[in-house]
Amino acid sequence: MTLEKNNTIADHFSHLDDPRVERHRRHTLVDIITITICAALCGADDWVAIERFGKAKETWFQGFLELPNGIPSHDTFGRFFSHLCPSSFQNCFIQWVQSITNRFPGKLVAIDGKTLRRSFTESDKKNAIHLVNAWSIENKLVLGQLKTDTKSNEITAIPKLLEAIAVKGAVVSIDAMGCHKAIAEKIREKEAHYLLAVKNNQPRLYSAIHELLHSKKAKSYQRPVIDFYSSEKEQHGRHEIRRCWVYNAAAKLPIATEWMDLAAVIRIETERTLQGKKTREQRYYISSQSLPAKEVSEMIQHHWQIENSLHWSLDVAFREDDSRIRKGHSAENMSRIRQIALNILKQDNTYKIGIKNKRLSAGWDHEYLMKLICSV
Repeated sequence: MTLEKNNTIADHFSHLDDPRVERHRRHTLVDIITITICAALCGADDWVAIERFGKAKETWFQGFLELPNGIPSHDTFGRFFSHLCPSSFQNCFIQWVQSITNRFPGKLVAIDGKTLRRSFTESDKKNAIHLVNAWSIENKLVLGQLKTDTKSNEITAIPKLLEAIAVKGAVVSIDAMGCHKAIAEKIREKEAHYLLAVKNNQPRLYSAIHELLHSKKAKSYQRPVIDFYSSEKEQHGRHEIRRCWVYNAAAKLPIATEWMDLAAVIRIETERTLQGKKTREQRYYISSQSLPAKEVSEMIQHHWQIENSLHWSLDVAFREDDSRIRKGHSAENMSRIRQIALNILKQDNTYKIGIKNKRLSAGWDHEYLMKLICSV
């Protein structure tokens, strides 16, 4: 099997802006990108491992890459990705993802941040990199990623990320950090709907919702319930009752007009019993559409798949939190390489095994590896 010109990797990532001086280029851009992605698919997590992987597979790579000067050294990989423009890489990444999804992001897109914990440097007082990710729950794909200096800067990063990705027709869910008017407006401008958690970082909104739903002064007609849903489950000795109310209360909130197209207020109550001890938690959300309570409840639960399916996979299967890659743009760019690899592995149904074992299988089996890099 050969890597055709219109293959996903060659087609979408060959358009990257090459950061190298032309007369100093001993290796083609496509060779560097392809070897790196293949290595990441097979378990290589740093530049030395990527070089060693390339040399071990050099005969195989010769079947479809140019390799004018053999396999690049680990220093070459490191320099290339430390100078590669993250924005250029992001644009190619998004175009590639949109070619997979046909520009339909799925019903639910979850946005959340993740810190690369060991990407800091003490010598120049450089903080650890914080990345905001958009995850398609239905497609199990990273749709896009944007770097911020700190977690608090998610507020300014989220609208920029939304501008870059296709979310038309989806519901975009964000935790309380993203509950801001400008973010709600950007989501609606992108022809998507928002589902935002409300906490005390929006004190006026939070207080208004709490007052409306719990005040004895509030009349029942002021908080009409559009729909109600309750579910119950028992797992690992824990009994849980989950209740969801969707209120047509937006028009009754004086503050509602400040939020673009605010249509519904959602109240989630979770009651848990473990070893005879009962706890109860209440959370509020706002939405730009009035959906059935069962659907909203499931969306709120599914939002956290971004933690379990994306962040957990990156930390456990790719050991992202242990990575010491940090020079220049290399930490951000290597994070995107991991996401390319994870997207490819998540889309593959050849084996019913976890991501870690899929990586091992790709390293052992050339046919499987070629299938992966040609399949999406």
